[in-house]
Amino acid sequence: MINSTHEIETPYCKFGVVIAVSGLPGSGKSTLAKMLADNLGLRYISSGGLFRAMARERGMSLEEFTKYAELNHSIDLEIDRRAADEARKGCAIIDGHIAAWVVKDYAHIKVFLKASREVRAKRVSERDGISYGEALKQVVLRDESEIKRFREIYGIDMNDLSIFDLVINTEKFDVEGVFNIVLTAAKNFLRKLINLK
Repeated sequence: MINSTHEIETPYCKFGVVIAVSGLPGSGKSTLAKMLADNLGLRYISSGGLFRAMARERGMSLEEFTKYAELNHSIDLEIDRRAADEARKGCAIIDGHIAAWVVKDYAHIKVFLKASREVRAKRVSERDGISYGEALKQVVLRDESEIKRFREIYGIDMNDLSIFDLVINTEKFDVEGVFNIVLTAAKNFLRKLINLK
């Protein structure tokens, strides 16, 4: 899913800034990425949105499509190819579970959001209008499936967060707090970038 609502070039776009927001389902990636895109005037690219759209196109539930993707690595490879293509263009927030690993050569700032499975399941339940039990089942399934797939396809260890500039436990802060932390980092980065040019 690609969303571009800004017509005026912002300083972030002028310098081609790319911010990657990664984390497991329900960690707050999409909420943060949308807020940053809107505030900084960057394009919003969602790997998760694309994954869900592909599931709908095939008439599959998210659970069915997750299992299907385990057997068909072409799904992840296509999503990640598209994310990398968009990152190469610059002026973007890339939102995805492994976005930072996929676009690491293009991302100026890499953020990882984390929270416990229970908190993430509660958020998924509220977001998707499903029971907590169903949400927890989905979160566990997706966590296990994605950790396995991303290790098999890319050799990514999702427990190794060493490539990230910021790792934020979203249980500790409200949405505005997380946003302000990353916004402060983005503003600081832009000041540094302008001084280098």
